[in-house]
Amino acid sequence: MRLALKLNFDGVYISSFNKKLVFLNKESQNFKILGSAHNLKEIRIKEKQGVQIIFLSPVFLNKNNRYLGIYNYLKLKNLTKCQSVALGGVNEKNLKQLHIYGINEFASIKFIKNMYE
Repeated sequence: MRLALKLNFDGVYISSFNKKLVFLNKESQNFKILGSAHNLKEIRIKEKQGVQIIFLSPVFLNKNNRYLGIYNYLKLKNLTKCQSVALGGVNEKNLKQLHIYGINEFASIKFIKNMYE
C-alpha cells in the first residue's frame, strides 16, 4: 500500500490469501482499498485491513467445483457493511439470476472477454 500511495495510485487490491493486518490508513479520501473473500472469516480480515469493496467469490460453479451460490452470497453480503461485488462463474445465463436477486455489482473476466471476441 505504501508503494501505491507513493506512486500516486488511486487504490490497491488485497487478495483473499493476504492476511496481513498491518496497513497504513489511507491518506487520501479518493484512495480505494479492494479485496476478495470466500467466507465470513476472510470478510472479517478484509474489514480489519480497511477494505471498502469486497469481491465475494466464486458465486457460480467454477473449475474447482466450489461455489457460494446466490443465497450464500447474499448471506455474506448482508454480514458486512462493505460494498460487495459478485465474482466467479458469471456468464450471460446467470447474469439474469443476479439481476433477479437485486445483485447489480458483478465482475467477470471470461464473460467480458467473450463479449469482445
